[in-house]
Amino acid sequence: MNLKPIGERVVIKKLEAEKKTQSGIVLPESAQEKPQYAEVVAISNDILNDQDKKDSLKEGDKVIYSQYAGTDVKIDGENYVVLAYKDVLAVVE
Repeated sequence: MNLKPIGERVVIKKLEAEKKTQSGIVLPESAQEKPQYAEVVAISNDILNDQDKKDSLKEGDKVIYSQYAGTDVKIDGENYVVLAYKDVLAVVE
């Protein structure tokens, strides 16, 4: 199934939280932070057609997004977040 966001929205897939600290201590799931780091899966045509925004984001980019932004959805067993373009804070290079 293909996701195609409408309006100025982006679909992202959260990346796994770290399960170990830098010193190698394994964290239980209850102590892990929720990731705000994700991969862009789909971008709406409204963003792609906007001359000011179209080059700022592309599918496959790793991004940081606002903590409480978006709507969680589960499709075909995969978890995604649909959020507004303005809630994408940075692209990680």
